[in-house]
Amino acid sequence: RGAREERHLFTFDKVFSPSTNQSAIFTEISQLVQSALDGYNVCIFAYGQTGSGKTYTMVGGEGEEHQGIIPRSLAQIFQHAKKLEQEMGWSFDMQAQLLEVYNEEVRDLLGAKKETVAADFSMTANANAAGPSLSIKHDAQGNTTIGDAALVPVSDSAQVQKLLDRANARRTTASTSMNERSSRSHCIFRLIIKGKQMSDDGTMGDGREIKGVLNLVDLAGSERLAKTQAKGDRLKEAQHINKSLSALGDVISSIASKKAGSKKADAHVPYRNSKLTYLLQPCLSGDAKTLMFVNVSPSAASSHETLCSLRFASKVNQCETR
Repeated sequence: RGAREERHLFTFDKVFSPSTNQSAIFTEISQLVQSALDGYNVCIFAYGQTGSGKTYTMVGGEGEEHQGIIPRSLAQIFQHAKKLEQEMGWSFDMQAQLLEVYNEEVRDLLGAKKETVAADFSMTANANAAGPSLSIKHDAQGNTTIGDAALVPVSDSAQVQKLLDRANARRTTASTSMNERSSRSHCIFRLIIKGKQMSDDGTMGDGREIKGVLNLVDLAGSERLAKTQAKGDRLKEAQHINKSLSALGDVISSIASKKAGSKKADAHVPYRNSKLTYLLQPCLSGDAKTLMFVNVSPSAASSHETLCSLRFASKVNQCETR
């Protein structure tokens, strides 16, 4: 009361109100998801302060109407792939990975080794924690290998839901002063899609092949350390979270500078400053297609965090990967 009112103007591609349902949100980005089936690297992020609804946006809640971006994306891809197989002679092979980046370590949320993932997607007795830290390698063809992280063949939504349940049970969470069940890691769902168009006799038709990757990322929440009053492990986690989000911002700023043709246009983009940005490098560069949801809290007590998130979103909106 009595303080000078400040106004800030931001422009975004779309703004959703708190009453917007999950179906309407997905409809807005469904064509971008479809691009993965056309052979593109596609990445969709959810960014924002802890407790702002990122996991609900990406994963959703119980019941079909509350399904988030991940289950809806996979349902659409499976549906369109089946149609292409029946009507156009395509054949698809799809594999899923679920990873977390925790304290600058990449961990497998499905199994420490490929052979630990059962064919029926069931949990095993020793499958209650993420595996050891994994290496990241990109080859000249744009393929990414994440150590020996499990690659699980998937073909329907029921299989995907079992994988999401497994990953959710393993993902690192903890109670903080900002959120009773706060995600302490970045979670990445990767769907690797390979397709070939076949002729009626089962041989290659016109020789068309595609390879696309869909990356769906639930980022850990940005935090002000003074406000969260984090200590010990929670403090270390918060520092790593903020550092990796800052690195993501640096990468986006570098890409935006290249687009603007600044004097730094030829500068190196610092993908390697964080495991998160290095892992996602192929979908932050070249012909990749990237979108970011920015979740903000309606609480007046979160106004500072909201302003920071909107400024970050504005920076992202200026970025073009080409």
